[in-house]
Amino acid sequence: MYKYVFLDLDGTITEPEEGIINGVLYALSKFEITVEDRTTLYPYIGPPLRDSFREFHGLSEEEAEQAVLYYREYYSTRGIYQNGIMPGMEAAFQTLQERGCHLYVATSKPELYAKQILEHLKLDGYFDIIAGSTFDKSRDTKAAVIEYLLAGIAADQGKPSMDDIIMVGDREFDVIGARAFGIETIGVLFGYGSKEEFEACDCRYLAENAEEMVQIILR
Repeated sequence: MYKYVFLDLDGTITEPEEGIINGVLYALSKFEITVEDRTTLYPYIGPPLRDSFREFHGLSEEEAEQAVLYYREYYSTRGIYQNGIMPGMEAAFQTLQERGCHLYVATSKPELYAKQILEHLKLDGYFDIIAGSTFDKSRDTKAAVIEYLLAGIAADQGKPSMDDIIMVGDREFDVIGARAFGIETIGVLFGYGSKEEFEACDCRYLAENAEEMVQIILR
C-alpha cells in the first residue's frame, strides 16, 4: 500500500473544462484571436498556461505573461466556480482515508485557486496539504510543487520514503515531475491525457476509473 497519495487537481480530482477553457477564450480574445472549436483548447488543461499560450498560439514571452493576467481576470471571479468532481473520486478519498492513506494535492494551478476550488466543492477536508504553484513563478513546475510538498510532509511527519509515495495525474507532466524524485505515478485515463501519452513517458500504472486507481494504491 502507498501511504502518501499525491493527486493532481485539474482532470484528476476535478472536471475543470468549463472554467479553464472560458478563461483561455477570454484571454485570447484580448489578442483578437478567435477559436471556433473549444475542444481544440483542451491541451491548455494541465501544463503551465504561459507555456501553452506560447506553444499553441505563438504568443511572445511578454504577450504570454499578459495573457496569463487576462486569464486570471476571468478565472479568479468566475472560472474557479466552474468546476465539478470527477466521477467516483470523493468515494475514493473516503476509502483511502479509511485504509490509512494520507492525501495531498500537487497541482500546477496557483495554490490560492486550488484551495478555493476544493473548499467550494467541499473536498478540502480530505487533504493534509494542498500544494500548488505561486503567482510570482517561483514555484511553477510540477517538480517544484512536489519538492515543496515533500518539504511540508518532512516538517510535519519526518522525511518520507519515496517508495511509500504515489503520484496520481492525468498528464505526462505529472509523471515527469514525480520521476524527478523517484516517485511512481498512476496515469488516470478519465482526464485530459491519453494512453499513448502515458506510454511515451513510461508511466508505470494506468487507471481507467477511480476504482482502479484505489486498487493500485492499496495493492
